Amino acid sequence: MFYRIVSHRWLSLAGLSIALGSCGPSESESTKAASSEIGPPPTLSPESPRLRRLTRVQYTNALVDLFGDDLVLPVSLEPDVREEGLQSVGASSTSISPRGVEQYEDAAFDVAEQVVDWPDRVALWMDCDLDVEVTADCVEDLAQSLGRRAWRRSLDDEEIAALTALITSIASEADDPAVGVAYGISAILQDPRFLYRVELGTDDGSGARVLTDLELASRLSFLLWNSLPDETLLAAAEAGELSTDEGLRMQAERLLTDDRARHGLRTFFTELYQLDRLDSITKDPLVIPQSSPEVGPAARAETLAVLESLVFDEDADFRKALTTRHTFIDRRLAAIYGVPAPDVERAAWTELPEDGGRRGVLGHVSFLMLNAHNSTTSATLRGKFVRERLLCQVMPAPPADVDTSIPEADVTSPTLRDRVAVHLEDPSCAGCHELMDPIGLGFENFDAIGKWRTMEAGAVIDPAGNLDGIDFTDAWEMATAVSRHPQFGPCVAENLYQYTTGLPLGEGERDLVEWLAEGFAADDHRVRALVLRMIESPGFRQVGEIQ
Repeated sequence: MFYRIVSHRWLSLAGLSIALGSCGPSESESTKAASSEIGPPPTLSPESPRLRRLTRVQYTNALVDLFGDDLVLPVSLEPDVREEGLQSVGASSTSISPRGVEQYEDAAFDVAEQVVDWPDRVALWMDCDLDVEVTADCVEDLAQSLGRRAWRRSLDDEEIAALTALITSIASEADDPAVGVAYGISAILQDPRFLYRVELGTDDGSGARVLTDLELASRLSFLLWNSLPDETLLAAAEAGELSTDEGLRMQAERLLTDDRARHGLRTFFTELYQLDRLDSITKDPLVIPQSSPEVGPAARAETLAVLESLVFDEDADFRKALTTRHTFIDRRLAAIYGVPAPDVERAAWTELPEDGGRRGVLGHVSFLMLNAHNSTTSATLRGKFVRERLLCQVMPAPPADVDTSIPEADVTSPTLRDRVAVHLEDPSCAGCHELMDPIGLGFENFDAIGKWRTMEAGAVIDPAGNLDGIDFTDAWEMATAVSRHPQFGPCVAENLYQYTTGLPLGEGERDLVEWLAEGFAADDHRVRALVLRMIESPGFRQVGEIQ
């Protein structure tokens, strides 16, 4: 066990800053044909870049990559925020509060203590026995190796000297080499160059500002793995190989074949569809007896498994996510769906019945449970999700002085369709609710947790509706209407672009996003092809001028 013997302020984030100007397989024939069909990418005028704080998932992924998956990970950290519905975009507009500084400091020291207590972890970064001594060569080796991976670039002589001085002075004062090394590790992990993603670019001589190779490596790795670049990618960046389209494509395809790409994709869809909220969601057990703390995580796993399979195992048309009956459920979800459990011990794949009224992610408990109240359904929440998260249409918040409550069911208004009519009669509400409620009412055959029903308060539920001119009789038909909506594919492209850049979409980027959407359609709506097209586009390399 080591102890802290110097002022925390020496290591505090509050006293550190980064200068914005510095800081340090072959293409398929079908993709080639599609690329030629839509023409070259348009001119881009990107938004000014920002430093992006690591999200909580990225922070923990980075620690696992550096020190192993048996590490006890920190849980008390600065919370993420959403912007444009994405935590990855919110990360570019958040700072670290004084309390957050303390949390990152505590986390860094806790991780450092675990590392020095296990020789195998120390041996990953330096070849010294901490029970004997730490030589100057070992200290420099730690600074160069661990610092390089953690900060996503090589440290300069001054940075190495500062870390070396810290480690050796603390080791000498404590008369314990492990204490000095622990302070060095914690200093690396508290530094803004670890906690923030530096993707600010440099002038390429033609007036455009482009990312350096090392910044490209960081952007590529966080996009595909949601974590740090590995040694191979860092070495390729240091050799200048990412400056060419071929070199960047080669590394992108390498990363996509690694299982970590599956986890990276899961993070994108978790943010996009707000599936992280399922880990803590609750329902009134007196009204929804199927509710339990295990349902939310199981529902999240189901949706992510389906999306992952479509992208990686099938390389399928992504619109199938809304219409497939192939799903991944455990016995709890099977009970809610009214189907036999494919495995009594664990989640497994199954095919939902064609006459069950349920298919695709809009029939999953994840969507239906998230977009409902504690004990009742919500046509507004479900319709808003479809509009905003699937079609990228912004629904404004209700006026502050408007009563948004819905009357209780009675003899004259037994179903939700009857009761939400009040929204459509109020001029201050009708404009938005006419866009959301008719969609949400299409899901009324599913209760607040997603269990099928045909009656409400003794009356037959009518789930018919209309989506932008397309009539549907129920949620089954609506899934087809959403999958064929002209905004569904472009919405995926827009969100992937924002997730990649970490910035809200600017006016000067809309033409490029439209080009990406055209390519997505030309590539049969395959997400892997869209990701590679995004990586090869100017939007991946180019950033705006620093303001």
